[in-house]
Amino acid sequence: MGEIVHAASLASARHSAKRETSPAIVHCGIMHLPRVLTFLRREQRLLALFLGGAALGFAFWKLASEMAEGDTEAFDRAILTGLRVPGDLATPIGPEWLHTAMVDITALGGVTVLTLVSVLAVAFLLLLGRYRQALLTAVATGGGSIVGKLLKSLFARERPEIVPHLVEVTSLSFPSGHSMNSAIVYLTIAVLLARGLAESRLRAFVIGIAVLLVLTIGFSRVYLGVHFPSDVLAGWSVGAAWALLMGLIASALQRDHQIEQPEGDNVIREQGAPLKR
Repeated sequence: MGEIVHAASLASARHSAKRETSPAIVHCGIMHLPRVLTFLRREQRLLALFLGGAALGFAFWKLASEMAEGDTEAFDRAILTGLRVPGDLATPIGPEWLHTAMVDITALGGVTVLTLVSVLAVAFLLLLGRYRQALLTAVATGGGSIVGKLLKSLFARERPEIVPHLVEVTSLSFPSGHSMNSAIVYLTIAVLLARGLAESRLRAFVIGIAVLLVLTIGFSRVYLGVHFPSDVLAGWSVGAAWALLMGLIASALQRDHQIEQPEGDNVIREQGAPLKR
């Protein structure tokens, strides 16, 4: 009889302990669930960025090889002549204000404007006290410009002579410097600035504006007759791939707490170790 009573007491104690500890275990799991979900989402984003960069790199390689073999000539000629008045290749299609607008927009991809934008972006981050992110932005934009110059020298493609140029140009053609450098600068700055924003809507807005600007600048180069369309496509590919690469680097550095974290990123921070700023 005593053994039965003792066994019943042990069972009751185990049941009571299970009832008391289960809520704690569940609560602990709930506390860590947001961190687990955040980790999974972050890894998925990194994988998507890597795949996107690889696709852009392949697109540039494909364009470069076809350009070298002359396979893009018909495509380039059709678009360049399609943007001019039939029978008068010196006159672009559209009203006069469109021509003026294209000249103004194309200047946004010039060396002077891009340098000014890069300096202002770095200065803005310095004023916010985000010194490491400012350094990364400076290195990213400067390094991208060097890559662009090397690629131009490597392919050494002459400017198109299919239609008259509507603005003066002197440098080589492939890939388009305006398209590539504007993508490198505007997209890289947008990606790095977006890494400092907590709200997804703000990040999407910043990157969306940069993409629209880059596309418009690239179109202006073809409209003005100073670049083959394949030049512009190649420039976009290189610039976008570089911006994605910089985004991956920034994400990895933030994950390792080597650069400043997004503003307002407090939800996860409260549940783990404090993040370095």
